[in-house]
Amino acid sequence: MAETLAGASPAIDTQILVAGAGSTGIAAALAFANAGWRVTLAGRFPPPLPGRTIALFEASVRFLDSIGVLEKVRAAACPIETIQMVDDTDQLLPVPDLVMRSEEIDLPAFGLNVSNDELTAILLEHARATQGFEIIESDIADYEFEDDGAAAILADGRRIEADFIVAADGRGSKARAAAGIDTKEWTYPQVALTALLRHELPHDNVSTEFHTRSGPFTLVPLPPREGAEHRSSLVWLMSPRDAKRRLAKPRDELQYEMEDYSREKLGSITIESGIGEFRMGGLQVSRLTAPRLALVGETCHVFPPIGAQGLNLSLRDVADLEDCLASVDLRNPKELARALMRYEVHRRADIGFRTHGVDLLNRSLIVPYLPIDLLRGAGFIAMTALGPLRRAVMREGVAPHLAQPRLMRDEAPKEPRMRGKRPRGPEALVDAAKGAFAHLRETASRLG
Repeated sequence: MAETLAGASPAIDTQILVAGAGSTGIAAALAFANAGWRVTLAGRFPPPLPGRTIALFEASVRFLDSIGVLEKVRAAACPIETIQMVDDTDQLLPVPDLVMRSEEIDLPAFGLNVSNDELTAILLEHARATQGFEIIESDIADYEFEDDGAAAILADGRRIEADFIVAADGRGSKARAAAGIDTKEWTYPQVALTALLRHELPHDNVSTEFHTRSGPFTLVPLPPREGAEHRSSLVWLMSPRDAKRRLAKPRDELQYEMEDYSREKLGSITIESGIGEFRMGGLQVSRLTAPRLALVGETCHVFPPIGAQGLNLSLRDVADLEDCLASVDLRNPKELARALMRYEVHRRADIGFRTHGVDLLNRSLIVPYLPIDLLRGAGFIAMTALGPLRRAVMREGVAPHLAQPRLMRDEAPKEPRMRGKRPRGPEALVDAAKGAFAHLRETASRLG
């Protein structure tokens, strides 16, 4: 690396620089510091996000435990024991509600739902009390990547020299741009409104996702607070025009509309927070790594908040990268290159599967095309009717078999014992398809 100029402030020296001080960046810094690396975390802490919560599934819960923050997160969170998906698209073919219970896969809960701001505060508090890394609250203006190291130049002119950089600085990443990594971005004709709600009836730790023609209307359970026994968070996707109209409504009228969309499952609703608003879009990258650099989180993948995949996928990025860099000499270019190739290979399938899956489901809702409705309905029917398929999907959702890094590893939940012979593998999928289409034929004949 270049030497510090005479009269200039001495460079800050570190092994790993984590760029970006959101929840993904702080979690990454903690993971690497716990593994024994000298770590510097640099970036501006994000402003409060009105109404935003994070549903953390089982593998992410294990990750939080491994970095030492689980008990504090659990105290601020609500368990999600049941996930219910309701088709509200008014399509021709009636589709049953899909109900998934964590007890089916031997888990007390699928995961935890916690306020985004509370999660970030807990991570930051733990980071400040952790030995092994420095926190610099400053924007990064530029980056340099060389064969023997990397550097970040802060907005105030200070310089951080590092053996390796983890880019967690979001969809507008300067680190990614400096490394010459190309992106593909797209938008959806949707806006998400987010809010924290109080309601009359208990949620019973059930997360409910109503699939409408404008996108999902999702209610996720939250813990009680003084004066508010029953609480949930809301993520509501809609057209920009509808978002503008609803934001202009008086609160009581908007609350009545929320009650209607929720089929009054929670009784009367009161909005207790500010209402967040953000446009829906997606992002993919041409590669996940460059010499001396790896991308994690929304720096390398963005998609709509469907199925609570976002931060869970980001934490898998972090855990997998920590695995790949274990025992690596960061100053050895060839050794580091091999580790980054492993990371690239490990993450491609998981990221691609989640990004394309969420994109397909979202587009299938907002495009009223009968064949697509039939396929989506067939999937719901198959999962409702066939326990082995439903349990396989649940396991893949909470602890994907493609991504089991050390910080998320645990004995996989076992299939409940059943009497008699039960088809496995391809046989189970064939039977699932047969059952789904049989149900479709029966329903179609009744309609005809």
